[in-house]
Amino acid sequence: MTDAYLYASVRTPFGRYGGALADVRPDDLGAVALGAVVERVPGLEPDLVGDVIFGNANGAGEDNRNVARMSALLAGFPVSVPGVTVNRLCGSSLEAAIAASRAVETGDHEVVLAGGVESMTRSPWVVPKPSRAFPAGNTELVSTALGWRLVNPRMPEEWTVSLGEANEQLAERFGISRERQDEFAVRSHRLAAQAWDEGFYDDLVVPVPGSDLTRDEGIRPDSSTEKLAGLKPVFRKDGSITAGNASPLNDGASALVIASGEAPLGTEPVARIAGRGAHALEPQMFGYAPVEAAQKALDAAGVGWADVGAVELNEAFAVQSLACVDAWLDRGLRDPELVNSRGGAIAIGHPLGASGGRVLGTLAKDLRERGERWGVAAICIGVGQGLAVVLENPATGAP
Repeated sequence: MTDAYLYASVRTPFGRYGGALADVRPDDLGAVALGAVVERVPGLEPDLVGDVIFGNANGAGEDNRNVARMSALLAGFPVSVPGVTVNRLCGSSLEAAIAASRAVETGDHEVVLAGGVESMTRSPWVVPKPSRAFPAGNTELVSTALGWRLVNPRMPEEWTVSLGEANEQLAERFGISRERQDEFAVRSHRLAAQAWDEGFYDDLVVPVPGSDLTRDEGIRPDSSTEKLAGLKPVFRKDGSITAGNASPLNDGASALVIASGEAPLGTEPVARIAGRGAHALEPQMFGYAPVEAAQKALDAAGVGWADVGAVELNEAFAVQSLACVDAWLDRGLRDPELVNSRGGAIAIGHPLGASGGRVLGTLAKDLRERGERWGVAAICIGVGQGLAVVLENPATGAP
C-alpha cells in the first residue's frame, strides 16, 4: 500500500440555473475542467492517466450516461485513457476522489483524475414508459434536476419528503431558528465575496470558453439579514427555509489530480488523503449525516476534532450546516469560524456532481494558507447519506 496525494485542483465558475453557463453541455464543462487540471501539473502527460473517475448525479441527458469518458475524449485525451462515472448524488465527486485515492493506494494506478460535473439547467425532463401500448390518459413530464423522481410506492412516505421539508424537520428537531439560518447565509456570501476579492480562488477556477463568467454567479456581496428576512418560506407556510438560506441550482465542473508520492509529475503534492468516511441514516435526516461521516474519516486518519484546522462543509441548507457544526463543536471542534472560511455553497453554488471536488480543492489550499496540518471536507447526500475526507497538509513538516 502507498499513500495517495492530491496534486492539483481546478473547477469552473459555478453558474446560476439558466445563467451564464446554461448553453454549455455538461460533457463540455467536464472537458474544460479535465484539460485545465492536467495543465497545472508540469510532468503530467495525459497518457500517464490510469483512469478518469467523475461524479454526476443525473446521467439522463447530455451527460450521456458516462460523462467521465465523454469529457476525457472531448478534452483531447488519448483514446487509451479510460473513464468511469459514479453517482452518489450530491457526494458524487467526493466519491470519485475517494475511489481514485483507493486505486492509487492499492497500486492499480499511479495517477487518476477525479472530479465531477452537473448542468442542472440542462437536466432533461423524463417521461416514464407506459406498461401497455396506447395508454388513454395523460403523462406527466418529470424534472431530473433535483430531488426524488418516479418514486417507488413501496417507499415509506416519511422517507420521500422533499429535501426542503426534510430540513424543516431538522430545524424543528434541533431548534435552529430562521434568524440563525439567515445569519449563516449572509456569512456565506460575505466570505465568498471576500475570498474572491483577495484572490483566493484565482488559481482554483478556470473560465469556460465562450462564457464571460469569471466568478461564481450566485454570490451576493450586498446580502443582509434584513433582506433575507423579507423572503417567504418555500416549503412550509410557517417554515424557516427560504431561497436565501439554501443552496441554489447550478451548473459547473471540478477536477482533481490524485496520484502516488512516487509519480513523476514534476511538482510536490498539496495534500495527503489521510482518512475517508461514509455514513447513512434515515433518508429524511440526510442533512445530519456528515456528522458521523466526518467522525469516521477522522478516526481513520488517527486524529480528533481538536487537531482540525479547517473544515469545508457543503452548504446544502443553512439549517443542516448549523446542525452539523453544532455537533462537531460538542465533539471538540475548536472554532466554528474554521468552517467554510472562504464561503460556501449557499453563495458559491451547488452543481450536484461537482461540489465534492470543489470542497476538497478549497480545503487543500486553505490548509496551506493557514499553515494547518489537518482538515475535513464533508458533504450531505440525499436519501440519508454523508461523506467525508480528511486531508493532511504535507507542508507542515509532518512525517
